Amino acid sequence: MSISVVQNGFYGEFGGSYIPENLQEVMNNLTKQFNYYKDDTEFNEELHFYLKEYIGRENPLTLAKNLTAKIGGAKIYLKREDLNHTGSHKINNAIGQILLAKRMGAKRIIAETGAGQHGVATATACAIFGMDCVIYMGKVDMERQALNVFRMELLGAKVVPVEKGQGRLKDAVDEALNDLAANYEHTFYLLGSAVGPHPYPTIVKHFQSIISEESKKQILYKEGKLPTAIVACAGGGSNAIGAFAHYLDEPSVRLVGVEPSEAPSLTEGVPAVIHGFKCLTLLDEQKNPKPTYSIAAGLDYPGVGPEHSHLKTSGRAEYVTVSGEEALEAFQTLSKLEGIIPALESSHAVAHAVKLAADLTADDLIIVNLSGRGDKDVEQVFNMLTN
Repeated sequence: MSISVVQNGFYGEFGGSYIPENLQEVMNNLTKQFNYYKDDTEFNEELHFYLKEYIGRENPLTLAKNLTAKIGGAKIYLKREDLNHTGSHKINNAIGQILLAKRMGAKRIIAETGAGQHGVATATACAIFGMDCVIYMGKVDMERQALNVFRMELLGAKVVPVEKGQGRLKDAVDEALNDLAANYEHTFYLLGSAVGPHPYPTIVKHFQSIISEESKKQILYKEGKLPTAIVACAGGGSNAIGAFAHYLDEPSVRLVGVEPSEAPSLTEGVPAVIHGFKCLTLLDEQKNPKPTYSIAAGLDYPGVGPEHSHLKTSGRAEYVTVSGEEALEAFQTLSKLEGIIPALESSHAVAHAVKLAADLTADDLIIVNLSGRGDKDVEQVFNMLTN
């Protein structure tokens, strides 16, 4: 099993930058600026200030004792990204990138969003630093995440509905890239997931790796040993790569990504170029990205991050699928047993962790990355359960 290392924008055969020449110049400059500031003392001091004083880190690693007792197998711990300001892991990356954008002199920020959590996080970051904010969101996703749309607008962002295609996350990314191509001289694209042309997957991993940096210290303090497995949902892959990052060189730790069975990019995808990078992608008979659907809007994407694609093909990580019905059951189970309402995205990870724990012993430890809270999904779940 090989450890994932980026070289010239590639993780193994995946990644790269398949974009027009004018945008490549933008990416080259972004790479140069990121490589400088990620090691800059002043930048990191400001980043850590906002991580602590604004986002509320470090967040807890909570033993789900009631869920553990019910399953009767491994101990299940929850890494509580749901407790972050704005309600998910997305704010970690949004703050990091907005600080980078500020140093690069950007005045206008654009972003894509599926479930709306990255849009809310980006709008929040723009509000702090007084930047213009435009969020592209699929029309279908806007309808099922109307509360997050209102939050973004309340924070001062302009939310642009994307009606073409399926009106979902892929289409929102398309429009954001079109905007960047037209306005790159004064616009910074604050990409939310570990996808897109290099250096975005590397940037997002860097800012999300705080998740595993904390959880590794916390589990060693609480249990005196490393976990048996890390479990995280995988759509584009930002929360999962953040949860995996500091365990990549710990071969005893299983890394488990959980996809929706309705959008199994890693399980059934083939190598292809999408949104300017190469990854495992679901393709239709015409070799175009295949339409997908998940009850969790944030997982509704036909591709996945290039590093996840490499981790899958190299064997370092394993990827499984969970159905929408299983995720919905896990959503209710965690709510009733632990008093924690998870996001539907995170519920996919919870659902698989329950299965995994049952096959392990009391000496085993599972960390589930609870990537977000379920406030945004309550109305949608209510409608699913009552109609």
